Amino acid sequence: MPKAALYNQDGEPLGEATLSGSVFGAEVNQSLMHQAVVMLQANRRLGTASTLTRAEVRGGGRKPWRQKGLGRARHGTIRSPLWRGGGVVFGPSPRDFAYAIPKKARREALRSALSARAREGKIAVLEGLSLERPQTASIARLVNRIGAARALIVTGDSDAVVAKSARNLPGVGSLPAASLNVLDVMAHEWLVLTRDAVGKLEEALAP
Repeated sequence: MPKAALYNQDGEPLGEATLSGSVFGAEVNQSLMHQAVVMLQANRRLGTASTLTRAEVRGGGRKPWRQKGLGRARHGTIRSPLWRGGGVVFGPSPRDFAYAIPKKARREALRSALSARAREGKIAVLEGLSLERPQTASIARLVNRIGAARALIVTGDSDAVVAKSARNLPGVGSLPAASLNVLDVMAHEWLVLTRDAVGKLEEALAP
């Protein structure tokens, strides 16, 4: 069974925590992880880049000069793509880049990512994490004592106080267990999970 170091919320070691082998000790499928990361990156794209074709650019309704007799090239509109200020040929238009891979594949990819971090020894478990008010110094002290500079703190439920406490620290993020994904796991060197988060992940990702 995979194990991870157990700490209290002040970063003091308490021993070891046992993790589920089916979730944190699964075979690492790098191909599925890559597919999941590409999907998540595509889904986060805004897709707002936009240009105007020659039919959409304002003006250019009059032929700039007569067809023949002036010794100049033939032109029918000053909004031609050949002209400065004219339309754009094959330019980007607003579009939705989002797509989805099967739910089973997403779950398998997340199991692979968690298992990879567990094998590297980059998972720490907290007995609990409760802050009365946002306090960046508390989270900074916690990650420094654990030795996890670039860490993703995963709580059982959405915790606005923890999120506000962590968001000012470079390289440190916070997510509830339900929102954990492969991209955020791979973007952080360490995973710092509360006991509640471990239980919810093991329940949700059990094969």
